Amino acid sequence: MAERRGKAERAGTAGYWPLVLAPLAMLAVFYLYPLAQVVWLSFTVPQPGLANYALLFTNPAVQRILWTTSRICVVTTAITMALGYLVAYVILHVTRRTEAWMLFFVLLSFWISILVRAFAWVALLHSRGVVNTLLMDWHVIGQPLALVRNELGVVIGMVHYMIPYAVLPLYANMKGIDARLVPAARGLGASPATAFLRVYLPLSLPGIVGAGILVFIFSLGFYVTPAILGGGKTVMIAEYIALQVVETLQWGLGTMLATSLLVIIFLMLALMARFVNPRRMFGAA
Repeated sequence: MAERRGKAERAGTAGYWPLVLAPLAMLAVFYLYPLAQVVWLSFTVPQPGLANYALLFTNPAVQRILWTTSRICVVTTAITMALGYLVAYVILHVTRRTEAWMLFFVLLSFWISILVRAFAWVALLHSRGVVNTLLMDWHVIGQPLALVRNELGVVIGMVHYMIPYAVLPLYANMKGIDARLVPAARGLGASPATAFLRVYLPLSLPGIVGAGILVFIFSLGFYVTPAILGGGKTVMIAEYIALQVVETLQWGLGTMLATSLLVIIFLMLALMARFVNPRRMFGAA
């Protein structure tokens, strides 16, 4: 009986292999192979060796792009996490109906094209846009503020895009926190601030770290928003890679930067897995 059952289980498992191998084959052909080509070109064009990677330490233009990208990503992540934590906390502590509506509006941003959102921010922030017009009509400013074609405009557009990526993991993590712990701390004499800082905040730390790394990783690869809101004056690494590959045809430099970016992302994912349990981050008990 046990033998027949084992054979049946092995037969059932064997039936799943074609379903697994088909997507794996497509992944290898359409993703892993092109990725391997990019890595190969970074070491072989224009000549074999590590000359392209030496540019990370010797080329002022590359170093400037890396510094600009790092600075914008850090600022974007910090602002996004502050706003995302506040939104997630509020969603968790409102009525069911309000919670549903707030989650709907958070998810709604996923359905709007990033291109549409970027041009919407241009319409709002440029010198004759809605923001400057209102501020001048209210006599708050005497001349238009420079809100686009600079880092400020890029950060605003990126934060707007990234907020859902912070809210949803934080909300899922907070959902797994026992709601009785903070009232219990209050009952033992802790003030609201103390109960939050010493009980709730440490329990939500996995969500904070995980969501922060997730937002930072997505920020590293931004292309459309910096290209539109930066106006060519604020160039991040993704736009610089596209420039090297498409216009200047410096394939070695472009693929080296793409490979370096990929390595950084994998390292950050490994760091997140090292210090944060992904199951806890997304709210598992």
